[in-house]
Amino acid sequence: MLTTRYVPGAPNWVDLGTPDTQAAAEFYGELFGWVFRSAGPEAGGYGMFTLDGATVAAVGPLTEEGATSAWTLYFTTADADATAKAVEQAGGQVRSGPYDVFTAGRTAGLTDPTGAEFAVWQPGGTKGLDAVTDPGTLCWTELHSTDPARAKDFYASVFDWDTQESPMEGFTYTVVSPAGAGAEAAHGGIMPVAENLVAAGTPSSWRPYFEVADADAAAATTAARGGSVIMPPEEIPGVGRSAVLADPFGALFAVITSAPAAA
Repeated sequence: MLTTRYVPGAPNWVDLGTPDTQAAAEFYGELFGWVFRSAGPEAGGYGMFTLDGATVAAVGPLTEEGATSAWTLYFTTADADATAKAVEQAGGQVRSGPYDVFTAGRTAGLTDPTGAEFAVWQPGGTKGLDAVTDPGTLCWTELHSTDPARAKDFYASVFDWDTQESPMEGFTYTVVSPAGAGAEAAHGGIMPVAENLVAAGTPSSWRPYFEVADADAAAATTAARGGSVIMPPEEIPGVGRSAVLADPFGALFAVITSAPAAA
């Protein structure tokens, strides 16, 4: 599970690129109880989403040419420059950076060989999110890939993630965790994009999961506030009740009411 012990390869940040930060702040405020806090005039409209005073996500205007509204997951690195080089050597692309974000840290925007965009964060003054796994916070990361085998090899090369294969109905789900951290530190999974979506041209993408007290209520709020329910809430045995949603600008994310931990 995710923790705020940000070892190399672990998710440590998530932010939303959107054409309307004010409207996005209102939507996610209604959905998760988040409060927007600007990072200041020098940050170009970027700011933090907080919950009970803790930073749980961030949001900013779209900056890359041709970009559409989307959530971006960041993974911890001790050296953003070295990781960017490793990405290129493994067949990925560097979209932006590496560059310093004031004294907060150093970052780079990256794309894996199957087309999924992500980023890395080399901590400076900001180590990462203040809270994870609690209701209203990031609790899981999931890659939907057009070529899961290639994606698995790529991330193993870049981050040296440990993997565990979990057979599912019709496909294999690969659970990933930071190198040497053990299965209990698993932070995400890799799975194939559904065949019908591949045929429709759906690209590979990373999807953040946010913990909620009631997945059905979250889906209803999303629909009522101008978002979309992409996949209605469904029970995943032993995991929890989950739904795939999109905000009013089309940014995909998922919510889950996790099943109680086994005694």
